Order: sequence, then C-alpha cells, then structure tokens
Amino acid sequence: METTATIRGEIVKYLQNHRMTINQFAKISGINSGTLSNIINGNRPMSMHQLDRITEGMGLEEGQFYGLYITESIFHTTPDWRRLGPFLGRCAELDKLDCLHKAARMTMENINYAPMLFEMAEEFFNREKYKAAALLYECVAESEKFQHSERLALCQYRLFVMELSDNVEANLKLAVSFEHYIDRLDDEYQLDAYRKLINVNISFQRWDTIEVLARKMGHKARLQYKNNCKIAIMSDGQEKPIIFYILYSFLIQANVRREAGNFEEALSYLSMYEDPDWIKAPSDQEKIIINQFKEWAKANRYLYRLMSGDFDVISEYVNYVEARTDEIFTALCNIVVAANRHRFNIDHILEKFKEYQAYKPQRSRLGKISEQVTMNRYARLLTELGIYYLNSKKFDRGLTFIIDSLEYSIRIKSDRGMLRCMGIFEQFRQYSSKEIQKRYNDLINDVQKLSVYAWSPQV
Repeated sequence: METTATIRGEIVKYLQNHRMTINQFAKISGINSGTLSNIINGNRPMSMHQLDRITEGMGLEEGQFYGLYITESIFHTTPDWRRLGPFLGRCAELDKLDCLHKAARMTMENINYAPMLFEMAEEFFNREKYKAAALLYECVAESEKFQHSERLALCQYRLFVMELSDNVEANLKLAVSFEHYIDRLDDEYQLDAYRKLINVNISFQRWDTIEVLARKMGHKARLQYKNNCKIAIMSDGQEKPIIFYILYSFLIQANVRREAGNFEEALSYLSMYEDPDWIKAPSDQEKIIINQFKEWAKANRYLYRLMSGDFDVISEYVNYVEARTDEIFTALCNIVVAANRHRFNIDHILEKFKEYQAYKPQRSRLGKISEQVTMNRYARLLTELGIYYLNSKKFDRGLTFIIDSLEYSIRIKSDRGMLRCMGIFEQFRQYSSKEIQKRYNDLINDVQKLSVYAWSPQV
C-alpha cells in the first residue's frame, strides 16, 4: 500500500501508528469497510463526504487534507462536478478560500465548467459568502473576458457591489471599471446598477458623469415601464418598483442643476418627481415611493430658496424637516453650506440639531440611504462646520472641525477631502493652539503613510 504524501498514505500511516485495522477504523469513521479498503488501495475515488468522515475519524481539523484532495482528485484527474461542487461548497463553509481558489482556477482550464462555477458563485452570493463568491466570479470573468456575455457582465456587477467599501478612492476605481459592462446586464439588474454608479460618483461630485448616468437610467426605466415591466432587481435580490428609478433620475438631474446654481432648471426637474400624475392606480409600495419623493420635493423647494440667499425661508425649512427626523441630517448639511455661501448666522440651528452632527447610517421611508452618499455628506458637513466657525472667528472650534474632517477623510481615504482640509488648516494655522497643531501633525504623518503605501513599488 502507498505510504507517500497522499491522503491514502496518511490513512495508512494513521492505521499503522494506532495499530488499527480497516474494520476498526470503518466503525470509527462510519464508512463501509469494503469502501474504505478500495479507497486505500486506490481502486475507488473518494467523495467529499467520505473525506470529511475520514478526517474526523482521525481526529484532525476539518479540511486538513483539502490541499492534497485538490492534487489527487482535481488536478491529476478529469474534474468531476459531483466531487468538485461539494468540495467548493465545503471550502466556503470552512473559509478555506485558498483551496477554493486553487481548485476553481484549475477547473477553469475547461471553460465548460464556467456555467456551473457561476451558479455556485450566485449561491454563495445569496448566502452572503461574499469572499468565496468573489473568487468564483473572478475566475468566471477571467475565462470570459473576451466574450460579450450577460454572465460576464453580471460577474463584474457582483464584484463591483461586493467590493464597495468606505475607501472612496477605491470605490471610484471600481465604478469606472464596471461602467464598461453595465449595458450588457439583463434589464432587470441595470437600473439598480445605474443607481449605485450614480451614488459612487456623487462622492466625487463628478456632475457631468452623474447627469449622463441619470439620463440613461431614466430612459431605460421609462422604456421598461411602458413595456409593462413594474419591478427591477436590486443588488441584494430584493425588488423595487421601476417608478423609483424614473423619479430618482429626475431628482438627480435636479441636483445637478442645483449644484451649478441653476435653480430655475432645477425646479423644472423637481416638478417632474413632485407630481408624477402619469402613474395610474399605484400599488401600496408605489404610493410610499410617490409620497417620499413629494416630501423630498417640498424640502428641496425650501432648499433652493435658501441657496439663492433667501434667509427668511430657513425657519420654514427647519420646521418642515424637524417633523421628519430622517431628513434632519441632510437638511443640516445643506443649511451649513448655504450659511457659508451667504454668511448667514445659524448658531441657533446648530444648537438645535447638535446631536445630528455625529456620523450614523441614514434612512428614509424607502430604506437605507447609500453609504457612499452618507460618507460624502458627513465629510463635507465637518468641513463646512469648520469653515462656518472660522468665518465667525471662533478659530479653536473651527479648526477642531477641520481636523475632525481630515481624520475622517483619512479613514475613508478621500484624497479630495484630505487636500481640502490641509489647505484650510494651513490658511488658519496661525490661529491654532499647540494641542490642535499636534493633532494635525500626527494626522499628516498618517497621510504620508497612505501616500507611501499607495506609491510603493511592487516587488
């Protein structure tokens, strides 16, 4: 019998060291003695279930022999999905991702396995085994990189969604890379993919790109709606009415005009999502969406007047959002920007909404607000609060907010945010205390470390 570095050899060694017969080990492992004998003698391939039984019977850690199993049952034999599928599943369960990746790459030498690996990746994705799913999506995408298949596009979409993080610079790279594939996605996935791309680009205020994406999303959503398609699929598998994407496209295009200071055009788009009378016999879920957009429209009417310099509207705006706690954080961000633009005094509002100056995930009646959007708003809020207090000559308080914003920008790796905070601090450095200067210098060291890491040569 074999005694080399194989699974069979390890079994034989175990039996010898423990002076155990095959029949005795068969009782311990729960595997038929004849089957066990054939496995040891190389007359029968070993299933995943049998391998796990044998490993447990030997008192070893689960997955102990998975590396050897890849070599013996995958690399040196024609892959059999009846063995490979369960093996990949167990690797995901035990977090043996190195074994999963190695086996999947070996398997992809035969592109006929791409559909099966893709289906398993989808299974992992639905079970929230995201790291395992990502490895399989990458393998499938690599094997089909010269194809123009919907499967390739969905792989890239899944990877885009799973890899989004609180690293805003990395998110932008993901968005730019994925954008090339979006039009190849099935229609049911495209709309939410556009929404996610828009939200990532908002973090960088890439308004030209955002407008293009919003127009495309709105156009595709209207076409689907006219074709009596009422539901789109979100990245987490949940369904969302298509009217959301139509109204959201109008809201985003209004925001683009608002950022450009063109409030007249912004109002024309606002009216499109404020009163969508083209929606006939809306469902209960659609009614919730319609009402939420109406509320946003009313808040934005106040906002446009405020941004235009009409300070008299601020009490109405505050009273409106105060009764809608989900809207206070966004309104506070907008009010501080307007105050800095027009030199308004908003001390009483900042005191009223003091608890909303801390970061926390945001929600609306439609669900959780995109984390990318919330991160961008919070970083900007900290900076704008700093500018507000600096303009008021409250230098210590203002610089503290600038340092807070710098620290947060470092955490989310926002180059734009870091540069802005550093520029403001240097402008007001002469007014900073020793304590604030020390904190700033410590953070600058962190910025330098990030730069060294980002530009270090690959060896």
